[in-house]
Amino acid sequence: MTFCQRHAYGFGCGIAALFWPFLAKRRKLSAENILRAGITTDEKEARRIAKKSFCHFGGHVCEALVVPSVINKENWREYFDFSEADPELEKTLFGRLDTPILIVSGHHGCWEAATNVVSLKRPMIAIARLMDSKLLQNWMTKHHFRGPVTIVSKNNGFSRGVIEQWRKEKSALTILTDQYAHHGAKLTFFGRPARTVTSAARLAIKYGCPVVVGSFVRVGPCRYRAVGGAPIVFGPNEDRDQATQVLNDRLEAAIRRYPEQYLWVHRRWRDD
Repeated sequence: MTFCQRHAYGFGCGIAALFWPFLAKRRKLSAENILRAGITTDEKEARRIAKKSFCHFGGHVCEALVVPSVINKENWREYFDFSEADPELEKTLFGRLDTPILIVSGHHGCWEAATNVVSLKRPMIAIARLMDSKLLQNWMTKHHFRGPVTIVSKNNGFSRGVIEQWRKEKSALTILTDQYAHHGAKLTFFGRPARTVTSAARLAIKYGCPVVVGSFVRVGPCRYRAVGGAPIVFGPNEDRDQATQVLNDRLEAAIRRYPEQYLWVHRRWRDD
């Protein structure tokens, strides 16, 4: 790796650290979220984790920009470690390419970098918030992702066309479920009331596809470790809300292992 590639993460962390003192409301919210989630009971430690997680976000954004020039189809195994994940997780992501899958994750670890690598093996559809700048969004679509990635605005929902594309192309449909959903189900996340989107559970129950829940956390320059259990397959008669709660619990478990790589600044809990 070049000097810039190796130190992109540190550069992003530094920028985030410079902004952190000026974000009083976010600092307070992050520390409160960490304490109320039970990550720690010490206020000083909560503030440390809050700052570390925000710096990680800045570092991840910068490092994700160089990942396409570092990791490719030939060397990706040198940079991705599956030693702590269930063996079935890797098989489902990279081996069973004859069936559509769902990936449920959150703003944890390095989701942008993971998208780049998974898309080298199979098409991906990501439900996400589009950039405010059309120029930046077009650049991300054309130059950032190495494989076939379709970004669908979360405001448009799951149209018939998106579902047909997902099933026809045997894609990985990625949904980040850790943000507040005004019309979501009343479930819990870290033991606290949290309205949650049920889209992933509904699709998994209807089509019987495997659901991969977890994250890729950063362990070094452009090096990542998979965190997650075996993929879940829900039966056709599963309760939608109960299935969604299972997904919440799986994601929570991954975040608890690496809380410094979770973006705690979200107003996730609004129903306490």
